[in-house]
Amino acid sequence: MIGMFARSKAGHDKNKTYVILKEEDGYVFLADGIRKTIENPKKKKLKHIQPIIQNFDEELVNRIEQKQLIQNEEIKRAIRKHGGL
Repeated sequence: MIGMFARSKAGHDKNKTYVILKEEDGYVFLADGIRKTIENPKKKKLKHIQPIIQNFDEELVNRIEQKQLIQNEEIKRAIRKHGGL
């Protein structure tokens, strides 16, 4: 699921779109490039997100998986490009 878009299903950020940066023990770490940055991602339970399977930025997925440096601006641009902001 790393690099995919996900929408929050619960919490004060309900319906907000994020990019999944990391998965760990039933949790995901999410970033939107604005309030939740790469340096300080949001930790959320898997059951509280809805992955958006049909929509993802292939270049961003590859860069996250290869642990390359990613800027918050790239996260914002990818979400905006795919209609999430």
